[in-house]
Amino acid sequence: MTVTRLDPSPATVEAVTELLCDAFADYPVMRFLLGSTGNYRARLDTLIGLFVANRAVSGDPFFGFTDGTELGGVALCTPPNPPAASPALEEIQERAWAALGVEVRERYAACVHAWGEVAIAEPNVHLNMIGVLPRYRGRGVARPLLERVQALSRTLPESHGVTLTTEDPRNVALYRYFGYEIVDRRRIAPELETWGFFRPDRASFEI
Repeated sequence: MTVTRLDPSPATVEAVTELLCDAFADYPVMRFLLGSTGNYRARLDTLIGLFVANRAVSGDPFFGFTDGTELGGVALCTPPNPPAASPALEEIQERAWAALGVEVRERYAACVHAWGEVAIAEPNVHLNMIGVLPRYRGRGVARPLLERVQALSRTLPESHGVTLTTEDPRNVALYRYFGYEIVDRRRIAPELETWGFFRPDRASFEI
């Protein structure tokens, strides 16, 4: 298995967006944000396309797993002290929110508020999204992606570790197994809860 840093070219952004749409099609946050009206897959593509653009335009690291023939998993992360959104990114964001609608944007604001409440004060690399194609699940793809993000944190003097959140209760035990500690948890809506995790750089596990 090979994990490399991806060049966020337009072709890469398109491939990463498509992969994450497949990986997150039934993820609780996506279902909560988009609801059941309209063309779900098209709206999911717009939403995840926005998330990927946020990272690509900002120049944040993209890491990808390939088996030599296709991209099977990706991890998108943000280093400490990210810059403010550029005018180009703000334009992309406004177009996406206009397409998705006010209600989706308001639900997303509720998510952002909860994620802020489970954040930590220490500077860190934040793992925004990690996704693996369904056919690669159970093949150990997530582990090297997580380790690559942790390795990035160790190279940054200002970073003390890696944070992430999950809204899938099935992921809680998995991230704890990988060395992440639960920082806090918050309820976003009656049907949606988020857990915040932190893995300090001193933590390690065998590959």
